[in-house]
Amino acid sequence: MIDTNLEMTDKIGYLLFKKGIIDGQMLEKALQAKNNDKSKIKRNLAQILVQDFKFDHDVIFREVAILYAFRELETRPEDIPDARLDSIKNMILGSGDGIKQQILENKIIPFMFDERNKEKLIIAAIDPTDRNIPKIAFGLNAKKYEVIFIRKKDYEKLIEKILPPENEFLKAMESDANLEIDEREDTSLDEQELDAEINKSALINLVEAALIEGVRKGVSDIHFIPRSGNKTHIMMRIDGNLQTWYVQENTLPEAVVAVVKDRAKGMDRFEREMAQDGFIQRDIDNIIIRFRVSILPMVGTELKNKFESVVIRILDDRKVIRDLDKLGLAGNARKSFEKAINQPQGMVILTGPTGSGKSTTLVAALYQVISPEVNVLTVEDPVEYVIEGARQLKIGYKMGFEQAIRSILRHDPDIVLVGEMRDKETAEIAIKLANTGHLTFSTLHTNDAPSAVARLYKMGIEPFLIAYAINLIVAQRLIRKLCPKCKKRVVNFDEALMSAAELNIAEWRSYTIYQAVGCEECNGTGYKGRLAIHEALYFTRELRQLIVKSGVEVDEESLRIQAKKDGTLNLREAGLEKVKMGLTSIEEVLAGTSES
Repeated sequence: MIDTNLEMTDKIGYLLFKKGIIDGQMLEKALQAKNNDKSKIKRNLAQILVQDFKFDHDVIFREVAILYAFRELETRPEDIPDARLDSIKNMILGSGDGIKQQILENKIIPFMFDERNKEKLIIAAIDPTDRNIPKIAFGLNAKKYEVIFIRKKDYEKLIEKILPPENEFLKAMESDANLEIDEREDTSLDEQELDAEINKSALINLVEAALIEGVRKGVSDIHFIPRSGNKTHIMMRIDGNLQTWYVQENTLPEAVVAVVKDRAKGMDRFEREMAQDGFIQRDIDNIIIRFRVSILPMVGTELKNKFESVVIRILDDRKVIRDLDKLGLAGNARKSFEKAINQPQGMVILTGPTGSGKSTTLVAALYQVISPEVNVLTVEDPVEYVIEGARQLKIGYKMGFEQAIRSILRHDPDIVLVGEMRDKETAEIAIKLANTGHLTFSTLHTNDAPSAVARLYKMGIEPFLIAYAINLIVAQRLIRKLCPKCKKRVVNFDEALMSAAELNIAEWRSYTIYQAVGCEECNGTGYKGRLAIHEALYFTRELRQLIVKSGVEVDEESLRIQAKKDGTLNLREAGLEKVKMGLTSIEEVLAGTSES
């Protein structure tokens, strides 16, 4: 029973209870925790609910702000001008290390001086009731101050712009000048020399700095490429393109690779003649990030060197998309996709080259159909993302991909994800699952959707099984998005380009389209981020009949003609739709797609 004098004893609790944000039982627990609180500075009920009971910070403290009449910062972090950001940064850095530390620990921002009262400092805080605010205001030499509420997620975006987190490994690299080694003419690799070089902290700093920078820059892969003359090029794939991040000179490439192997699990540092796969796990900015490491031996120009190429794939679960709206599916492709994944059985196949986002789309599809009532099994090698609510089978030397696929039918599945149909046996089992009442998802490496049908046929799958087991085949590509800051409207069309692409300039003049320019925000490329384009081949009755009637081989052209009649856009057409929406350029679409 709630105390009738609650409003007098705890206004915050009363308000949250009245608004239905917390129930009576939770209120009792929170009040008890407040009474038993042993903190040096007594916490209020809102702080206890967020810190001890994990309630959403912004939901609770927005109500606190309303209760105590604190204004809320309405400006979005991305809309705050650079001059204001510089002013905030200077204020924080000029306050001294002690105050700076308190500002960051208590998550407050000295936002600006009031335009009407130049002596009054406006302080934005994620918890406007924080008792440290007066001390911080005094440390900032504010004669008067006003506290306003800023949402935690807005604070995090803003502080990252003002004071981006430091990469301590990069700093250590810059301050360490002990990396250079003497050139040797030895004909064999001296393990003791290698050990001595590896033990220099700067090499470890180099590898760890690359991992941290890769995550913070939104990189998909980090490449360590050995070169002759004791150089190692470190490159990062950003928005699909490799860019040089750092060149390590005067250091044996074998030493750099040995450090990567030492940092990874499942790798033999002394093996330099065969392919190796391993993984790394790190806590970066309070998020657990996994890295998949691939090492391949490669030919060098010098016989004494045993060069190896390293590629590290960054697996960041924050990039997992659960919302179909964020996949970029539009129009007929979106309708077909939703229709296919909501069938009780049948197969959905994603096709495209490596790095085209197939896994991302499949995981998003799975999240639409996962529920406690269904058994969702996945067979992937390797597992890229952890999928909540699915049982992801662990592939290893004791249970390989093929064995897992064969065993999955005996494990009472409702929905199955087969990472990739690599061969006839895998394809047959996936098709069998789709034909026996299971919704099945998988991927295939082909250029477009109709050629996926031909590929399965050539694998030896019977045409009638292909026709009636598959609901949908989606071909996907990732293309770069125009940088919103510097993109420029196209006024004069490139006639040669438009003619080669068979696009009518007169028709395109009626659309507002943009071209890439380049600025600091996008590193001069004119593009920032990527988006997916899709060709969704839904299996209509007419399409199924065409496949069943296939003779010696599947007539892909007939499938394309029928798909067009059914309203399917090919990849180039889907890309050009994104151009009309102002998201990308004609040049980018033409470069990323072929004529169909």
